[in-house]
Amino acid sequence: MKPQSHVAVLASPGMGHIIPLFELAKRLVVHHGIHVSFLNITTEASAAQNQLLHSPTLPPNLKVIDLPLADISALVTGDTLVVTRLCINVQESLKPLKSILIDLGKPQALIVDLFSTQAFDICNELSIPTYTFFTASTAFLAFSLYLPTLDCEVECEFVDLPEPVQVPGCTPIRTEDLLDQVRNRKIDEYNWVLYHFSRLTMVTGIFLNSWEDFEPASLRAIREHPLYKQISTPPVHPVGPLIKEDEPLTESGAECVAWLDKQPMDSVLFVALGSGGTLTTAQLTELAWGLELSQQRFILVARKPTDGNTSGTFFNVGGDVNDPKAYLPEGFLERTKGVGRVVQSWAPQVAVLRHQSTGAFLSHCGWNSTLESITHGVPMIAWPLYAEQRMNATMLMEEVGVAVKPMMGKVKDVVERVEIERVVRMIMEGEEGKAMRCKARELKHSAVKGLNFGGSSNESLSRVVKEWKCDKI
Repeated sequence: MKPQSHVAVLASPGMGHIIPLFELAKRLVVHHGIHVSFLNITTEASAAQNQLLHSPTLPPNLKVIDLPLADISALVTGDTLVVTRLCINVQESLKPLKSILIDLGKPQALIVDLFSTQAFDICNELSIPTYTFFTASTAFLAFSLYLPTLDCEVECEFVDLPEPVQVPGCTPIRTEDLLDQVRNRKIDEYNWVLYHFSRLTMVTGIFLNSWEDFEPASLRAIREHPLYKQISTPPVHPVGPLIKEDEPLTESGAECVAWLDKQPMDSVLFVALGSGGTLTTAQLTELAWGLELSQQRFILVARKPTDGNTSGTFFNVGGDVNDPKAYLPEGFLERTKGVGRVVQSWAPQVAVLRHQSTGAFLSHCGWNSTLESITHGVPMIAWPLYAEQRMNATMLMEEVGVAVKPMMGKVKDVVERVEIERVVRMIMEGEEGKAMRCKARELKHSAVKGLNFGGSSNESLSRVVKEWKCDKI
């Protein structure tokens, strides 16, 4: 028998990074016969991360290897911003990586996410090819590859540019949609982002969590535009949409699904703001009132508000305990009983989106949630909070046609209850909502086709696997 091909996979902290890389690892094992070692950064691991990666039902040839805890206490404080904290965590956690890869017998390849590029230097020493699994949109990859050039060519802050940022071959990005980490070039977060983005061209190939038919213009630009050829962009391989297929239902999750079973088709709005997203007290109050005024059925994943920090649970996913009565409007739970269901902190998102009663999704537009919504044919109310989510929201609304975005009110950064009522009614009852639902279901079929045997994403991954297997002979 030929020896089995062996690949290592490494994800930086955060469920938005871990889930797609873990799904890729499972797909390589189950569908392509690859042995995978998944390297788990344990420092500041969330409860949700530990639960996912240490499930007793993993495929036999998928091994999770816990990296030793790193002491980052002298390098971060309570005020350290999320991306800086994440990058320092990775930097310190990867110190034993060389010896770990040697102990594993030097895998044929290492696949990392965007914020683990420090691993490239170690792999170069060991002659191990590296790949990036880019877990955001193709449009954002195009921007990421272009950022080092933009940094050299533009002296002012990008948000002060008089026109949108013209990413070569792609739809221009409005300055107000730029991700937070590039809005101020004087902060550590920008330096970390620029560092990692500038290293994307060092890899053998880039896997994309998208598919050929979903973002054709951005994909064509990366493959054909002279700028991307000039910077020696590696081959890109769309292998998505890779989303969490199933998750064990907790008692609360099972109750959610049982409640959905009793609701009419397409009648429930699912409200969830990702693994790390939170709202301010004022905004959560307006959201609750808007849901109540709309008189539409809903499931609301409620988290304690964190004024001034929209990524408040990034490092504590699944670990926060809260009482919605303490922060939702007085009487809200009683007045909406039967029409709505409030779930504390976490809900089985895939199970809810897959359910026939779910008619729309109020989402932060993180890429995982976006793919989960589209893969299940569910249109969105776009509620971006941080990172590249504003770019995603604009694309989903203006280019893809599966989302509506509420307008800000008179009070800065607060969407008022009347506007929330309007967009909820529109997407659940209006003609615009029906058109978006129809478009989302078209994309659902396109996504399934891409992943099936013979589909573009399946073939894209198969070609790379074939190269690994040929190298093994």
